[in-house]
Amino acid sequence: MKLWAGQTVSELGSVVTRTAVPLVALLVLGAGPTEMAWIVVSASLAVLLVGFLAGAWVDRLRRRPLLIWADAIRAVLLFSIPAAYLAGVLRLEQLYVVVFLEGCLGALFDAAYPAYVPSLIGVDRVVEGNSKLATSSSLAEIGGPGLGGGLVQLIGAPFAILIDAISFVFSAISLVLIRSPEPPRPTRASPTPMRHEILEGLQLVRRHPVLVPLTLRSVIAHVAGSFYGVLYTIYLIDDLHLSPFLLGVVVSAGGVGSLIGSFFASRVIARLGFGPALIWTATGASIVGVLTPLAGGPLLLATLMVFLPQLIGDGLQTIEGVAELSLIQGVIPDRILGRVNATLEVFSHGIAYPIGALTAAVVAGWIGVRGGIAIGWAGMAVSILLLVLSPLPRVRQPSDVPAVD
Repeated sequence: MKLWAGQTVSELGSVVTRTAVPLVALLVLGAGPTEMAWIVVSASLAVLLVGFLAGAWVDRLRRRPLLIWADAIRAVLLFSIPAAYLAGVLRLEQLYVVVFLEGCLGALFDAAYPAYVPSLIGVDRVVEGNSKLATSSSLAEIGGPGLGGGLVQLIGAPFAILIDAISFVFSAISLVLIRSPEPPRPTRASPTPMRHEILEGLQLVRRHPVLVPLTLRSVIAHVAGSFYGVLYTIYLIDDLHLSPFLLGVVVSAGGVGSLIGSFFASRVIARLGFGPALIWTATGASIVGVLTPLAGGPLLLATLMVFLPQLIGDGLQTIEGVAELSLIQGVIPDRILGRVNATLEVFSHGIAYPIGALTAAVVAGWIGVRGGIAIGWAGMAVSILLLVLSPLPRVRQPSDVPAVD
């Protein structure tokens, strides 16, 4: 409950920042598509540089202290943005640095967090636990963007980021208050160079019959998804003429859908099985997602056409995410789970996302922001074929996946 409460508040703050940082760049510092792309690249470069090391550390060290320190330092970093704005010295370069360092700590947190949850509640309860944690993300998506957009209009984008800084402090305190003992890490019979441990995680991902298609699909989907990361705010504000508040309302619709998806995730997975649930929800999200690049016309109609993919698509993607994470936690041994999490994160956010972000900026210059959004949607849709052609349609339970030494 302490972990869940802390993450609920932290997720709310992070969604506010996700809304506010692009608006700081766009409205305060006059950023264009290229500068927006470099914000995405800064975060992704952090994952690429420290992701593999983070996974090895997570499998060597106790996970809870890593989570606490990652939250505490991220709070300090985010406090620096409104402080610099007050001092009149805020620049795009500072945003790049803060986003990069926050991304480094986020990579450590994201490797440790999914590895910590099974040790806290047990592998047999991870679907239930991940569904509840997805509820936190959903609640944040409901309140965060609207709160972020409203705060941007009321007090300015730099000060809206204070919400996230405070939320990281709350999350760190909630982790400190957890008294359940964390199982000790396995005794190391002999010292192993970290590069060998990193290589072990890479080799497992490369050989695993489920991780291979999941990783390849994630790479393509994140290249395509980064088009949305770079262009979505510009698309809604400049092309569709939504206000910052309406932008927040649209993104908040995704939170409502995610909340509903988190409530139904365990039932859908139990009914369809892990693999089929993952594939069908991804397909449904792609079908409704085509409305985004087609959006246009009067403001009300354009808003509705981007509202529905957020509402319905995010709900389906939440079920997909719970199924994928729970399946990975069920088939990967604890001793190497941190490295596997980090490897998947490096490929998706460290390699694929910056490539897509820079490509998005170039493509938007050639064919416009709407064309870039359309390419992003198409790439994510095509990536689902990798899941359909894999063993996943036949995987109803983690036990259906053959063990890999």
